[in-house]
Amino acid sequence: MKRILRKYLTGFALCLPLLAHAAGDEIVVGQAIDLSGPNADLGRDYVAGIKTYFDVLNTKGGINGRRIQYLVRDDHGQADLSVKAVAELIGQAHVSYLFGGVSDEVTRAVLNSADFKRSGLTLYGPLAGADYQKNDRVLFWRPSYQQEIRHIFSHFDKLGIKDIGVVYQESAATADAYQRLLEQMKETGIKLSGTVHLTSDQKQISRETAALAAAKPGFVIMVADTVSAGVFLKEFRRLAPQTFVAGSSLTNLTTLRELAGGKAVEWTVFSQVVPNPGIGSSPIQLEHLNMMRKYRDEPVSALTLEGFAAAKSWIRLLQPGKRIAGQSEYTIPGGGFDIGGYMVGETANSNHLSNYVDIALFNKASGLTY
Repeated sequence: MKRILRKYLTGFALCLPLLAHAAGDEIVVGQAIDLSGPNADLGRDYVAGIKTYFDVLNTKGGINGRRIQYLVRDDHGQADLSVKAVAELIGQAHVSYLFGGVSDEVTRAVLNSADFKRSGLTLYGPLAGADYQKNDRVLFWRPSYQQEIRHIFSHFDKLGIKDIGVVYQESAATADAYQRLLEQMKETGIKLSGTVHLTSDQKQISRETAALAAAKPGFVIMVADTVSAGVFLKEFRRLAPQTFVAGSSLTNLTTLRELAGGKAVEWTVFSQVVPNPGIGSSPIQLEHLNMMRKYRDEPVSALTLEGFAAAKSWIRLLQPGKRIAGQSEYTIPGGGFDIGGYMVGETANSNHLSNYVDIALFNKASGLTY
């Protein structure tokens, strides 16, 4: 209970701006993100990592003497509320830079909103992975769903697995990931053992889950939101307790375990877009660990490291001096740049800065083993 209360108080505190030295002397950064909805754990951890890096910079005097004022608004994971929050950040808070929220549904809604289009801003670092056009005014830190899916397939291909089951929840948030999955299956020639369609028809789900378990696929890949994935996993594990089940890096692992149970999440693996956040084997990992201990009273996670790395990358991308009207916010150095043992921005003509993907296993201690 104390841990849950602390996390919610932390979420509230993150909605408050950092204090600026003097009016007009700060760089105002805004973000609308889920802090209390279905992906609150992801949002809160991501913001904690970003805020930690900004705290470090402000302690050192900011950027060329200008402190960062970080304004975070809770959109509860809802597209319409995210659009409203972004409009307030642009129109009333007059942010100069805008970080993104969680999910492709929210991201698309913001990109298509009138206030965002008029702003001339670029949406930076949303926790989403669909393929967007280069001119969509969005710049991702993380790799795409396609890259995550390819890595998952590559991992199981090394184990000699050639047949899979697919768990799919049809929605705006999962459409792109599902399309990329179909493309990857076609490209690799992998066999489909069966599909579970996560709909409102529980009897249908039960029938399809039983059929999939009986087919004994080499592994199962889930393209669904965390709640639906948790409901499926709980039932599937009664029938197939030791079949590998795979998910993406945007699965809310805390919620998944609560819904499915500790035993059910064994034999599940997840793609990860940052290295192990719990060890200091590279400068960025060590810096993140040390600064989280110094500035935050909460455990590190893949999302706190991703936020920290995204913020550190953001600083490197900024145009020098004060931004003027019509000037692009970001310049990506040719050949990319090193953020502490990891190169980002290496791929030309891409709106994804990082190509890093790893695989982690959900262990019995409710953590990830890389």
